[in-house]
Amino acid sequence: MKHVIGGTSLLAVVLATAAAQAATAPAPTKWQWVYAPVNFQVDARVDELLALAKRAKAAGYNGLLVSDSKFGRLQERPANYYANLARLRKTAGELGLDLVPAVCPVGYSNSILQNNPNLAEGIAVRDAPFAVRGREATLADRDNLLPGGSFEQAGPKGFTGWDWMDGFGQSIVQDTAVKHGGAASARMQDFRKGNEYGNCRIVKKLNLAPWRQYHLSVWVKTEGLAPAGDFRAAILAPDGRSLNYADLRIKATQDWTEHHIVFNSFESSNVSLYLGIWGGQGGSIWLDDAALRPCAGVNMLRREGCPLKVTSEDGKTEYAESKDFERWEYPKMGRVPWAGEFEPYHPEPPLRLAPGSRIRDGEKLKVSFYHTVIIYGDQVCGCLRHGELFRLMEGQVRLIKQYLGPKKYFMSHDEIRVAGQCGLCRQEGVTAGQLLAENVRRCTAIIRQTDPQAEIFVWSDMFDPHHNAVDRYYLVDSTFAESWEGLDPEVRIANWNFGHRDPSLTFFAGRGHKQILAAYYDAADPKAQLEAWLGSAAKTTGVEGVIYTTWRNDYKNLEAFTKVLRPEP
Repeated sequence: MKHVIGGTSLLAVVLATAAAQAATAPAPTKWQWVYAPVNFQVDARVDELLALAKRAKAAGYNGLLVSDSKFGRLQERPANYYANLARLRKTAGELGLDLVPAVCPVGYSNSILQNNPNLAEGIAVRDAPFAVRGREATLADRDNLLPGGSFEQAGPKGFTGWDWMDGFGQSIVQDTAVKHGGAASARMQDFRKGNEYGNCRIVKKLNLAPWRQYHLSVWVKTEGLAPAGDFRAAILAPDGRSLNYADLRIKATQDWTEHHIVFNSFESSNVSLYLGIWGGQGGSIWLDDAALRPCAGVNMLRREGCPLKVTSEDGKTEYAESKDFERWEYPKMGRVPWAGEFEPYHPEPPLRLAPGSRIRDGEKLKVSFYHTVIIYGDQVCGCLRHGELFRLMEGQVRLIKQYLGPKKYFMSHDEIRVAGQCGLCRQEGVTAGQLLAENVRRCTAIIRQTDPQAEIFVWSDMFDPHHNAVDRYYLVDSTFAESWEGLDPEVRIANWNFGHRDPSLTFFAGRGHKQILAAYYDAADPKAQLEAWLGSAAKTTGVEGVIYTTWRNDYKNLEAFTKVLRPEP
């Protein structure tokens, strides 16, 4: 039952009181920044950034949060790169704008991994069965686990070899006119005919070996597909947890294209593969020649904490690299199409025997190794603990100070979706939260050693129990709880937890952190969104600023946004 006071609901009173507090509370304008990612190697992009800086200053902003993937490797850039950094530094100084460079890319680590892709976080493959044929050893089992992936045969209830599908005969049909190979394909269209929510998927239950690497490939053709980004392959464990977050990168309209996903089965022996679209609104999809096979050596890591082990089939004899087999690696790993980028799938490198090897032709082996995985389009996470990553980040901060001379630094700990898996991270049985606490302490120390007077900021999400600092986040098999224990109270929080902003802001305020609101986020109604943020900020203490945070380089609302902070009398 609603509580009522004089005919007015208690909820209405509370909301009105909050609105009044927000209206009278001073706006947090100590820090008023614009998020401005840029490629400093392209002069025209820097021209645009300088124009944006002048526009921001005129609108009342006092800082630029700048990022560039090339910050991950600031050495050995062409001369114009450093000249463009100098141009920005000079312009910002003349305008009185703070430069706040993004450093320490923990989570979205591709930029720092361009120095050494092997520093990515690794997931274990254990005792994969290999067979020796001549002077090479490769996987013993390469059978296709999707015998119905050619869509050649169908009965009244669906395609042979699949367990179930949404709306067969309505939104999923066999098409003998359009196909990639063979005599037929599967066509998906009229999505809501077969499912009221527009889900159109085919499903296969699979028996897999735990802790193995698998490769899914499928040929896809589309025409006017909407929304194309919601077509995906989901591999679900029995408890519903997803084992894959890589995008297939389907376009709204495309001719036959082969797409790849590589995933690890983790501890699961039974999984369900869903292939199709969720919430489809229109257009057509054709699928053909789908295959799922064990694979080995794809995006394999060779570093401390990611050991390679090759033994005899009975495990009694361990073979040595260089002595029994040549170094096992794929030289282009993490370097295609450029350094720091990882291919969804690449040729699987064979294990080649060394001269004088104890391994014999026809022998069976067990091979254990570590590999990384791609999250969504291209995200690869770095190891939270490897010393070389900290040395690289120390060099990054030192060069940023040299070229930009900032007084503030922004640590890029954000959406860390793979963590706590490699041998280094599993030492002492620590949780992902404890690892992250250790990591952020070291990153904070790096900045302070380089610039003792610097103010330090960090994204909120991975330290927020109301956001991503939770149990089993993405492909993290422990908890991120207590990650916040690694944050010095002097580190400022860039809070972007709009959905739970009241408890989130209160949580960090209670721990003594000053906060800046990462607002805008390309919202359809940026004024209403910022007003909601300000209403929540008025209920707590220590909120001192706002960031115009756009991920689409959308600055059309730059002036209107700041007027919410500084309304005209």
